[in-house]
Amino acid sequence: MPTNKKILMKGLTYMGWALPLFFLGPVVIHISFKNEGHPLFIPVLGLGIIFCFLAILFMAKGIKTIINSLFENEN
Repeated sequence: MPTNKKILMKGLTYMGWALPLFFLGPVVIHISFKNEGHPLFIPVLGLGIIFCFLAILFMAKGIKTIINSLFENEN
């Protein structure tokens, strides 16, 4: 497999990890706001925010990796 295809697959893998996090983060945040009186409100909210942040990072890294694989010159 040429290196560009390996890099492309790596980028798609990053985006594959980001997709479930895009759903999981808001669901965890919503669940935490439904239980504001619970003692674990703050940790669950923090976990949801971390999931959302990771989703954004994985998507950005995946897009950057895919763009690099498409426009990289082979020497």
